[in-house]
Amino acid sequence: MRYIGSKKLLLPEIKKMIDKHTDGSEEVFLDLFAGTNAVANYFKQFYTVYSNDLLFFSYANAKAIIENNSKPLFDKLIQIGITSPMIYLQNLEVNNKKVEYYESAYSPTGEANYLSVKNAKKLDVIRNQIESWKNQNLLTEHEYYYLLSSLVEALPFVSNTTGTYGAFLKHWDKRALNDLELQDFTIFDNSKENRAFNEDANKLVQKVKADIVYIDTPYNSRQYASNYHLLENVARNDQPVLKGVTKIFDWKNLKSDYATKSKALSAMRDLIQNIDSTHIILSYNNEGIISEEDLTNILKKFSVDGMVDIKKIPYRKYQSKKSSKIKEIYELLFYIQRKPLPKNKTIKKTNNSIKVSSTRKYIKSPLNYIGGKYKLLNQILPFFPNNIDTFVDIFSGGANVGINVKANKYIFNDMNNRINEMFRYFQTQPPVNLAQQIEQRINEWELSKTNEEAFLAFRKHYNTNPNPLDLYVLSSFSYNYQFRFNNSMEFNNPFGRNRSHFSENMRNNLFNFVTKLQTLDATFTDNYFNEFNFSNLTSKDFIYLDPPYLITTGSYNDGKRGFSNWNKTSEVELLNFMDHLNHHGIRFALSNVIEHKGKTNQLLKDWAYSRNLNINYLNYNYNNSSHNSKSKGSQEVLITNYDNETFKILTGK
Repeated sequence: MRYIGSKKLLLPEIKKMIDKHTDGSEEVFLDLFAGTNAVANYFKQFYTVYSNDLLFFSYANAKAIIENNSKPLFDKLIQIGITSPMIYLQNLEVNNKKVEYYESAYSPTGEANYLSVKNAKKLDVIRNQIESWKNQNLLTEHEYYYLLSSLVEALPFVSNTTGTYGAFLKHWDKRALNDLELQDFTIFDNSKENRAFNEDANKLVQKVKADIVYIDTPYNSRQYASNYHLLENVARNDQPVLKGVTKIFDWKNLKSDYATKSKALSAMRDLIQNIDSTHIILSYNNEGIISEEDLTNILKKFSVDGMVDIKKIPYRKYQSKKSSKIKEIYELLFYIQRKPLPKNKTIKKTNNSIKVSSTRKYIKSPLNYIGGKYKLLNQILPFFPNNIDTFVDIFSGGANVGINVKANKYIFNDMNNRINEMFRYFQTQPPVNLAQQIEQRINEWELSKTNEEAFLAFRKHYNTNPNPLDLYVLSSFSYNYQFRFNNSMEFNNPFGRNRSHFSENMRNNLFNFVTKLQTLDATFTDNYFNEFNFSNLTSKDFIYLDPPYLITTGSYNDGKRGFSNWNKTSEVELLNFMDHLNHHGIRFALSNVIEHKGKTNQLLKDWAYSRNLNINYLNYNYNNSSHNSKSKGSQEVLITNYDNETFKILTGK
């Protein structure tokens, strides 16, 4: 979600400040102004977490991912035949003749362009169904909030705005024309009694204790309730009368003193004075309503030792029509010790056994591998046999396919041994510990989206001392997150300035992937495809092949990445390899492109037809990939040597 003041990029700095002043005895972390819960969710791996926000949509999200520790089971819905509530909601039919509340409020039907009519209608039916299930007592509390937050989190992806809801765009942005799709979450089970609150922070601190309190108040006059009124309205579902062109409800009871110049300083003083905690961390901005000097004085007054630790972090200002009068803009991090450290300390052990769960239909590889099939899984996997003993992915790459296949055993094969070394390392590391190792390396080398000098130094270090952890970290800051090697097997992908970093999304993909990988009986091998020994495979096994494509120009098959280029000779070797599989009664599926930029892979087509194989045409082309044409597109296919219904080997002509 695009959210004003989100601290996702500041998380490493917040953690460094906390680690600098804590001693390991701290148990409870309270995020007083949680917003999207990015900070609360990050620190859930280390502490019992309390999340609070005055806005209800933030509270709903905290109930779903902070207070809740497990993947929702939806037992009561399953009992009435709804095996996948997320898919059920996604596939609900709309009544095109009936106009309901959200369509009349936020779509052209009601003279507003926040949402397309199609998406507004979808919003109405999904929101009504979630509430109906709740009223019928078919959902637990956390299940209800999980579905509600999944819907709310989906709206920014199809909203016709610049990011906030102060106004809608006159013309339709491309994102607003996409279909509304429910969002899923990665849930961390920290085995703690985490809590979510929906209260005024100044009142909450008078009745809740914590070891660490994090404060991230609004720092300018933008009121969050008015900027995110659409999301708040959907979450509350009170369906109030809306006013004006912007279709806003009466939000006066949600107005924050921290966004009001005459009240902010007094509110902050009252807040700090009443906090019952050992440590306080406060984020602010040097353009904020409260001056740095005033903040320092307040914190110094209530610090147990009169000391305030301040760190200034350069900040790219939130774009506004109002130009800044201050040339240097930075984020401020303040720390004070509010109370003396406890005398009888109990140092808590690091929890590396945190469980990770998700409602995602498919797990995504933590690697951005060119030609990865994640977006095609819903079309490819239905063609695979139901009962597979050993699944073999001959060109496994980022392992997007294999990690989502159900089998008894797995063999992931790829000639890029550096990638496989990384996966073998992932198999041995607890997911939370792995993420901490990555973040430690990032901090050690001061890697960021803008520090190219640090990236180049780290790349040089890796090429001198290659290891799997550093390769992953390196790719996280590389252009387009990709892996590229020269003929000496030196990593040579350039810096991904202002974009690439170890994001929250990457972190969650890593958690989900590694968690699933460690449940599989999986082996990673480093052979060229025709060197793979399939003599032990039987008709119960299955081979998937996703080779470089002969008629495309992907960077993985141009002969400049430390590996042999893919040419006609390679293609013939591949066809012969599949002939051998077919002769031995081993089922296989081949992903490929038979049409691309006016070219045809006639060799592949003739071979498939001569063997009487199934050529299954897929409804997708890689418009965003470097090796395909946006104008002419490509025809992706899945070629199988078995009947798509019985899964029996086909008889050749």
